[in-house]
Amino acid sequence: MAQFNLPKNSQITPGRSWAPPAGSKNLQTFKIYRWNPDDGANPRIDTYQVDRDDCGPMVLDALLWIKNKVDSTLVFRRSCREGICGSCAMNIEGQNALACTMGIAECKSPDNALPMMSRKDKDGAIRIYPLPHMPVLKDLVPDLTNFYAQHAAIEPWLQTETPAPEKEWRQTPEDRSKLDGLYECILCACCSTSCPSYWWNGDKFLGPAALLQAYRWLIDSRDENTGDRLDALHDPFRLYRCHTIMNCANTCPKNLNPAKAIAEIKKMMVERVV
Repeated sequence: MAQFNLPKNSQITPGRSWAPPAGSKNLQTFKIYRWNPDDGANPRIDTYQVDRDDCGPMVLDALLWIKNKVDSTLVFRRSCREGICGSCAMNIEGQNALACTMGIAECKSPDNALPMMSRKDKDGAIRIYPLPHMPVLKDLVPDLTNFYAQHAAIEPWLQTETPAPEKEWRQTPEDRSKLDGLYECILCACCSTSCPSYWWNGDKFLGPAALLQAYRWLIDSRDENTGDRLDALHDPFRLYRCHTIMNCANTCPKNLNPAKAIAEIKKMMVERVV
């Protein structure tokens, strides 16, 4: 087995175990990654006991319960609570997901059991970490600066040379249907942060999310800048670091398939030179 010698200040240490609420009988244990850049301490795992009878069914409900009733210092992103904004993306039980759409009961179901977990980890606790392989700002909040910059780099807007029409740009129902499975992306970063190629080359490889959106504009019948868009992607790293591992499709909370979109871009690259 490979051994990694991590810097001492990056090694995760045991954290605080918070007492369960008095009188509670239906408890669920959560073990949550904590790190504060201001105190100079190592990352730690804090343990919380959540009263399921006083908490909603989703992981985000549990996080809010902890923050409101136990530990107000816990930091995480959230907004819509309906799987629309993508703010609450995090790693839950080893899988990138939205906390607002991941059920507490779903986390511990046999279908979601992680084969890599050791016996000592199978204690019934739900483990929550920030999205993997991203700089952490604090606790469960990753730094998405590079991720958003990569999305901006594909110029995600309509580009035309034809003068704008008096009304809207027209599109047939058939052409409009080509955008299904692409436009629904909420930029939660679950896919990109589950991709080993992105872990290794995140500074150069655009990643599944940005490339899914790149294809969304390449396939849009109203856009007139296909050539320049393909030129911008024709790079050994920006596009071709995708090795069809398919983690992106498996983890997407909107059930999209970035790997398929990337394959279609590669196909377009070949077709224009044949």
